[in-house]
Amino acid sequence: MTPPASDVTSSSPSSSSASSSSRVPPWLTALWKRSITLFPLKLVGNTVATLGFFPLYFWIMKNAGQAWVLPLTPIDRLVAFWPWLLPVYLSLWGYIALPVLLARDMRELQGFSLGCATMTLLALLVFWFMPTAIPNFVVETTPGTSLQFLKMVDSAGNAFPSLHVSFSVFTCVALARQLRAVGAPAWLRVANVAWAAGIVYSTMAVRQHVLIDVLGGFALGVAFGIATRQRPGAQA
Repeated sequence: MTPPASDVTSSSPSSSSASSSSRVPPWLTALWKRSITLFPLKLVGNTVATLGFFPLYFWIMKNAGQAWVLPLTPIDRLVAFWPWLLPVYLSLWGYIALPVLLARDMRELQGFSLGCATMTLLALLVFWFMPTAIPNFVVETTPGTSLQFLKMVDSAGNAFPSLHVSFSVFTCVALARQLRAVGAPAWLRVANVAWAAGIVYSTMAVRQHVLIDVLGGFALGVAFGIATRQRPGAQA
């Protein structure tokens, strides 16, 4: 029996809507839902944490005792000075905000935030009680450029462990879990690792750190990445 014309007409919009929504990848929808969850808290918390970090970091750099200059390794001499990697170096502050933005609930948000805070506290204690510095590299910078400003503000102190590397590695681990949880495609997971690797390499390429700093920061980031892993029972 042929259904009434009104039923056919009323079913068409819903069918069209379902068809259009099916074109959006489920992982993209999941990332969007994560992004809007607790968004005001994420925005304010990340801003306050970032702005609050720098005064303490620079105060320790200025007031800590005599710094021990770290030795160079053969790998340090192989890494060329690439000033054009400065944008990659500075991109950390956008990269580290991604696990905050994509936290699915308060538990995940607190886990990442507490990991960053504890990792920062440990590094600052090392900076204070065992101050280190990188060698005085002869770097030519054009007056008025971002690189010259970086060299003036962020001097050679607070070298080991590299918090830049620690944050990058810890962020990479946390973001990898989030992407895996939503079933993100392989290319996006590879891009996550490539971004973190680029930041790590840039710390040496712009002459802000040496290999010893990088290894220390890498170990710290991996350790906290493992320590903040949620157990299956906690996830349930």
